[in-house]
Amino acid sequence: MDGSEPQASRAGLRRPVALLVAAALFMENLDATIIATAAPAMARSLHASASSIGIAVTSYLLSVAVFVPLSGWLTHRFGSRRVMLAAVVLFAGASVLCAVSGDLAELVVFRALQGLGGAMMVPVGQLTVFRTTGKADMYRAVAYLTWPALVAPVIAPLLGGALATYASWRWIFLINVPIGAAVLVAGFWLLDRGTGPRPPDLDLAGFGWTGIGLGLLTWTSASLSTGSASWETTASTGCASLIALAFAVAHLRRARHPLLNLRVLRIHSMRIAFVSGGLFRMAVSAVPFLLPLMFQETWGWSAVRAGSITLWVFVGNLAVKAVATPILRRWGFRAVLRGSATALTATIVAIAFVTPQTLTWLLIAVLIASGAARSVGFTCLNTIAYAEVPRPELSQANTVAATLGQLAAGLGVAVAAIGLQAGPALHWTEAHGTGPFRSAFLVVAVVSTVPLLASYRLGVGVGDAVRPVQRADKS
Repeated sequence: MDGSEPQASRAGLRRPVALLVAAALFMENLDATIIATAAPAMARSLHASASSIGIAVTSYLLSVAVFVPLSGWLTHRFGSRRVMLAAVVLFAGASVLCAVSGDLAELVVFRALQGLGGAMMVPVGQLTVFRTTGKADMYRAVAYLTWPALVAPVIAPLLGGALATYASWRWIFLINVPIGAAVLVAGFWLLDRGTGPRPPDLDLAGFGWTGIGLGLLTWTSASLSTGSASWETTASTGCASLIALAFAVAHLRRARHPLLNLRVLRIHSMRIAFVSGGLFRMAVSAVPFLLPLMFQETWGWSAVRAGSITLWVFVGNLAVKAVATPILRRWGFRAVLRGSATALTATIVAIAFVTPQTLTWLLIAVLIASGAARSVGFTCLNTIAYAEVPRPELSQANTVAATLGQLAAGLGVAVAAIGLQAGPALHWTEAHGTGPFRSAFLVVAVVSTVPLLASYRLGVGVGDAVRPVQRADKS
């Protein structure tokens, strides 16, 4: 443990620090998803094809996937404050370079540099909050940190479409500068200084195998979503990634000081929450990816209109905030997780059968319900994951969680893309062209049922240590 980090017992929840980290995570999550609707405008400006812009997305995801496992070691070596602030500077600086890119090659390189900064911000920021939060306030801490992952992918299509339509795609990256500057200034005042005992030497073998495996798997998922490579190449890369990950797991299990300590998965609630949470995240990531595509490609909507309708998912996130704590206090994590997973699956199935003739108010109602289910389910899973983790193992657990979370987000898009490919194969063709999207949403709905099934394996009292207590909650 970082010796300079304040003990959680000193304060229930340091809200300013939680808000600071949430702002940094929002910036990273927004940047990871905002390019999609601006791809045509970017392609015209950079004299490239729209499909080739996917390479810039892939380079970012590859960089994040490769360097996320390194974040835990760097935090122990240099301290969370130094790593967090350096990551913010790197991310904001790379954003400026992306904005002034003159061609696609420069954009790809600078996006990879952005990914390195993003890889450090996510896990280090989360760990900073968890280390200073007591068990009884862990739910409120997770609620703050869950919002960026829920909100950013939903508002990104609208924001990206609006900037590309009414301003310039370069503002997609420049908006990171004021956010990064605010986080940097606040971080100097709020984050604690110092480092702890020097950690063991870096596990280079673990970093190499994990980086290769996660990098190849991320590239494979990006290829599936964009169709940028042949099926033969994609399949070969996918197999190579699985082989590399198998070597990584074998090494990490026997290493004395592994880069990723997989032994933390021995904790029952954490193991279930990580597996279920990964699949839940896959479904949550796939829906905002599919909705704008369906609205634009098959319904003929503009990017702005598609983004404005997708934004109603965020309204659902907001609507449930006021009642989430009383619900958890009354029924507990297991029951609420079952309800949210059931609602998420039901709303995804409902979305699969909407058409251009569907009443707008009905579509909006379904999206609001989906947003509410996403918010509650995500918060439950993320909180339960740390409910039984001993404080000295928080850093190791957080690094594993960040790595698996990044992997799940990328695979969610890949699963959606596979569903789109399955539509024509199943001969689901309709006049309004929603057949492929129907198959994609149904595939995602199947994935979202796994957290529901896993909830039945959770013990009745799981999460009691971090369950909201009967008191005034001003978060």
